[in-house]
Amino acid sequence: MVNKNEIGAKIKTLRESRDIREEELSKETNVSLELINSIEKGDVVPSLTPLTKIAKALGVRLGTFLDDAPQNSPVIVKNGETNSVVYFSGEENQTDVSTLEFHSLGAGKNDRHMEPFIIDVHTEDGDFNLSSHEGEEFIYVLEGEIEIKYGQDSFIVEKGDSIYYDSIIPHHLHSYNNGVSKILAVIYTPF
Repeated sequence: MVNKNEIGAKIKTLRESRDIREEELSKETNVSLELINSIEKGDVVPSLTPLTKIAKALGVRLGTFLDDAPQNSPVIVKNGETNSVVYFSGEENQTDVSTLEFHSLGAGKNDRHMEPFIIDVHTEDGDFNLSSHEGEEFIYVLEGEIEIKYGQDSFIVEKGDSIYYDSIIPHHLHSYNNGVSKILAVIYTPF
């Protein structure tokens, strides 16, 4: 699924247009030079955490990496079907497989402050590394069950339930009991 990610090319274009070297971006974001290089080449499936750090360092919204043709009018997505899909690993250290498919519900909307997504979640049980980034996340479960590890706590959120949390607290979202889940997520990251 790595070849379906086009985020890296956009990051590289933005970085070069601001005359920022990869080494500078690495230092500013605390994201390894190797990971930045691999993301830009499209060799890996990144997680959300390094992307939010890169977006902040480049002075753009996270959604900038998803936008192709910005528009000023409202963005309408019929029946949850969108052509704007981004694949994420769900783990900072696992970059070879996608466990989260983000279907953007706001791609193209100029100057938005929220990032709404329908996310297909298909993770397997295991030890998860918690990560954090600035902002807030709102999650509403459409299908299945998810587990949110949040600091020292763990929450099971089922179909029809929602959870809203500060994403600066180390966290991890994944399917519960190896199930497949679908969620509506609204992510806010300041830039």
